[in-house]
Amino acid sequence: MTCYLFKSEPGVYSFDDLVREGETIWDGVTNPAAVKHLREMKPGAKWIFYHTGDERAAVGMGTVVSVDASDPKVPIVRVKAGKRLKHPKALQVIKAEKAFKDSPLVKIGRLSVVPLTLEQWDWFVV
Repeated sequence: MTCYLFKSEPGVYSFDDLVREGETIWDGVTNPAAVKHLREMKPGAKWIFYHTGDERAAVGMGTVVSVDASDPKVPIVRVKAGKRLKHPKALQVIKAEKAFKDSPLVKIGRLSVVPLTLEQWDWFVV
């Protein structure tokens, strides 16, 4: 199963907002590469919630509930909140980790939806 990382500005939509709501539709994504990742998701896929802006850290996790890719330009991805990460991971720590050397997370900083390897997922949730 493929895992992902979703980025959001906490002042716009934070992990606490998702926890409070329980589920939401992940929208507002316009970058073609990020939209492609959304379109390819499958229900049950796991994902990491990353706060951008001043915080710049992975803070929580969740699961993809459903994907409607009938409109390839605007896939509708419903996600649900999972647990807060035991140890939030700051961007500087992520960049220093060997497993992320070639990751779009550090190579394409503006990409709001990033695929993760299982090794990267495991590193986040330890």
